[in-house]
Amino acid sequence: MNLSIVIPLLNEEESLQELYTRIVKVCTENELSYEIIFIDDGSTDNSWEKIKQLSDKNSLVRGIKFAKNYGKSQALNIAFKKAKGDVVITMDADLQDFPEEIPELYSMIANQNYDLVSGWKQKRFDNKLTKNLPSKLFNSVARKVSGIKLNDFNCGLKAYKNQVVKNVDVYGDMHRYIPVLAKSAGFTKITEKPVKHQARKFGESKFGAERFVRGFLDLITLWFVNKFGFRPMHFFGAVGTLMFITGFLSAFWIGIRKLLVVFYYHESARYVTDNPWFYISMVCMILGTQLFIAGFLGELIVRSKRNHQDYSVEKELNF
Repeated sequence: MNLSIVIPLLNEEESLQELYTRIVKVCTENELSYEIIFIDDGSTDNSWEKIKQLSDKNSLVRGIKFAKNYGKSQALNIAFKKAKGDVVITMDADLQDFPEEIPELYSMIANQNYDLVSGWKQKRFDNKLTKNLPSKLFNSVARKVSGIKLNDFNCGLKAYKNQVVKNVDVYGDMHRYIPVLAKSAGFTKITEKPVKHQARKFGESKFGAERFVRGFLDLITLWFVNKFGFRPMHFFGAVGTLMFITGFLSAFWIGIRKLLVVFYYHESARYVTDNPWFYISMVCMILGTQLFIAGFLGELIVRSKRNHQDYSVEKELNF
């Protein structure tokens, strides 16, 4: 099979028929064998009924319905596990992405041997104040932190080699950082392609301004996990040891200073507990010990098998 087209959705019943028709037309005209995987992420409208109708009409339409809203990352993760195509293409269901981009995206993976091709919406039709400007800032920070030169990390239209999606674990809100996850997994041939964008025809956006806050926090998490995820002792152990040594040397100096005052100058000295630096030293030693233990426990956890979340899949079609 040439293509697996993965489409996560939430309450997009109005757009599904047109999206399906355009995808089938493009694949048929370009003689591409395909499957379409719709993931209904807990919709409350008639999206699942529409997917069932499309599946009854075309056996190459697959469907997964979550029992509740888990989020886009979880929807992509379960679809990636089931995708059979040599090339996997993701797109949003709101018709802002153009299915007509599929053949060129497929060619860049299949013929030019890229691991991942990310869409770049050069001309956007979103609100400039609430989406465009925050998106530019977000992408700028993501480029600097990740080292991947992409202009639009969050574009839903992307193409992957099948091996890429089978080797990345998309969780939380990490769908924005699949290129970073792919690079961490050893897939370094990553590029981008300018793609068309249009205003939403039906419904409303499912993402608010808070997605940028979550995005930045996820970026920090991803940087930390990539750098220390397999060696937590290198971070917690190093910081903990430094704090413990600092606190120990400070407490040692306070004790030596008291002895010098008493024995050499024959002067009475205050209790060491009267010195505020004594308590600072104790806190440093305690925190240092706790951080060191945290690093040790982290090493044990890394070496144990990671427990994946079991998604409550309510229904499936054609798998």
